[in-house]
Amino acid sequence: MNDHNMLTIKDAQQQVDQWIKTHGVRYFSELTNMAMLAEEVGEVARIIGRTYGEQSNKKSDEAKKLPDELADVLFVLICLANQTGVDLTDAFKQNLEKKTLRDADRHKENLKLS
Repeated sequence: MNDHNMLTIKDAQQQVDQWIKTHGVRYFSELTNMAMLAEEVGEVARIIGRTYGEQSNKKSDEAKKLPDELADVLFVLICLANQTGVDLTDAFKQNLEKKTLRDADRHKENLKLS
């Protein structure tokens, strides 16, 4: 980890890789991890839907916590990036640049956001 206990995306990718090699034996296949990512996103959706939507929690939902479920999404996403050779730092920078160029005025001019 770098100065001030900040965790960079690169640090996170390295830590996940080390965890997989130390505790996880090996990466699950890309297809398995994609299915797991969808499952974890579904768990986040369930929490958001029950917290901010009209449905109430079931007893089995009470132990689920949003920070933990978001971290699960991030972990599996990093697994997919690692095993497919994606540098998430570079990918994120490029994606943000693309959005900035494409949407420079789009959201400012959206009356629905006023």
